[in-house]
Amino acid sequence: MSESKAMILGCSGAQLTPDEVSLYRDERPWGFILFARNCIELPQITDLVASMREAVGRPDAAVLIDQEGGRVQRIRPPMIERYPSAAVLGEIYRRDRDQGLRAAWLMSRLHAFDLMKLGINVDCLPVLDVPVEGASNVIGDRAYGFDPQAVAEMGKAAAEGLKAGGMLPIMKHIPGHGRGMADSHHELPVVTASRAELEAHDFQPFVALKDELMAMSAHIVFTAIDAEQPATTSPKVIEEIIRGHIGFDGLLVSDDSSMNALKGTLGERAARIVAGGCDIVLHCNGLMDEMKAVVKEAVPLAGNALRRAQAVKAGFRPADAANEDAVRQEFHSLVAVS
Repeated sequence: MSESKAMILGCSGAQLTPDEVSLYRDERPWGFILFARNCIELPQITDLVASMREAVGRPDAAVLIDQEGGRVQRIRPPMIERYPSAAVLGEIYRRDRDQGLRAAWLMSRLHAFDLMKLGINVDCLPVLDVPVEGASNVIGDRAYGFDPQAVAEMGKAAAEGLKAGGMLPIMKHIPGHGRGMADSHHELPVVTASRAELEAHDFQPFVALKDELMAMSAHIVFTAIDAEQPATTSPKVIEEIIRGHIGFDGLLVSDDSSMNALKGTLGERAARIVAGGCDIVLHCNGLMDEMKAVVKEAVPLAGNALRRAQAVKAGFRPADAANEDAVRQEFHSLVAVS
């Protein structure tokens, strides 16, 4: 673990290229992330995950994926069934709280059945963002609803379902992306709500789940806290809000450094992410020139970042003894109600 660098990298295709193997071997990323471009068929995904871990010499390296359900589901039919969005589960919750919570747990438990077979051990879920009317659709139906308490309860159930299946969750996008009026993949959202409004609405689900081991940052400016820098690169947001008010002491992973909400070269972005206080720099698109720029700025895991990464490693537990067919049948019976 101490030899790893504080970064998570993607790759370009369905198999690693020789250049990617060399980069991983020489630069030792802490973990990896998969996207739809990397997922062609199930045996191929299994082989790709194994080759990533082999390149860094760590059979327990973290391998992440965004497998939320709905629009954001990297592995889709016919490989894995299409799951509903968080909004669909949230509607079940609004009709019947217990059934909604059970549906959230069951869907995450199914994600774990699906993904653990492939060697993937971290799901970028739950989405704890609480949208407001008029916000960008970048979150939209990825959210469980508009009520912070409901989002917190559903997010907690989803996280517990993953952990029951032997996976770990990453809650996102801390300290909240729900008010963003722009899509941070393309431009930088600026939120002008007061700190009191943010604490009463946006931050609440993260406070409720502050003891989770991992979280992903938001590329959003909160003018009430830091009018100059987005949360991902803001020492003030990270220390005062994420570590302070929210009380999160887990591993803080940046959102994708290649998103256009961040300005400057990839190297400059990575340097600002490190300086801002994120523990891990995430780079997703698999472009070699960009990855080379990121790795020049990434630092070896040390200090609190190393402590948190070690806690993540210790946090993996064997899956429970649930029966997959029974879980799937129960989930379908609940979702059919919607």
